[in-house]
Amino acid sequence: MSRTLVLIPARMAASRLPGKPLADIGGRPMIVHVMDQARAAGLGEVIVATDSDEISAAVEAAGGRAIMTRPDHPSGSDRIHEAAMLVDTAAAADRIINVQGDLPTIDPAIIRAAADLLDDPAVDIGTLASVITRPEEVANPNVVKVVGTPLSGRRLRALYFTRATAPSGEGPLYHHIGLYAYRRAALDRFVALPPAPLERRERLEQLRALENGMRIDVAVVDTVPLGVDTPEDLERARGLIAKA
Repeated sequence: MSRTLVLIPARMAASRLPGKPLADIGGRPMIVHVMDQARAAGLGEVIVATDSDEISAAVEAAGGRAIMTRPDHPSGSDRIHEAAMLVDTAAAADRIINVQGDLPTIDPAIIRAAADLLDDPAVDIGTLASVITRPEEVANPNVVKVVGTPLSGRRLRALYFTRATAPSGEGPLYHHIGLYAYRRAALDRFVALPPAPLERRERLEQLRALENGMRIDVAVVDTVPLGVDTPEDLERARGLIAKA
């Protein structure tokens, strides 16, 4: 039986919405909503990895668990790797799920969908995408596209990630969702690798894995979860949770 850790990286220094993990949504901090949704996925222990005493205190006040990590990590992947090393020193967990800390309305089912991709032993990393239906997203460089070869109607093998509009021609375009399920050995290898040329060019760290021959599979889900990056996003999240 595999053991899974669900880790949520969270830090206070967001450029567009400082302090957003503690932003109030329905009387509770946003990070607590994310933690609750991750727990509802039923995959394993959920831990918030943070460099902030305030975030740690908020998580623990809500009955959760937080682990303090270094403040100088270049990415969330590096932060969750340190957290995994701290909380699982015997490497008993062979699957590490990285759920972004700014997804307060994420459906637990899509967290499970990413984790289920690792049931194939050939897969190093699982992630998510949704078919683009809004025309304004097609050429938006902030909407990352995944180019993949279909393995089934709901699964791709990733060939490339890009901020450009790709691939050309007729057919669906896929909006990448930045949630990752790592095989433990794959995460260890990934964070030890130096940044790769296409990763630097596109500013997409998942390209480091592809450039080094790692396999990423993609579960195609129905909707893109709301990521809270701006005050407007925060108001949308408040409205959605108030209606739930």
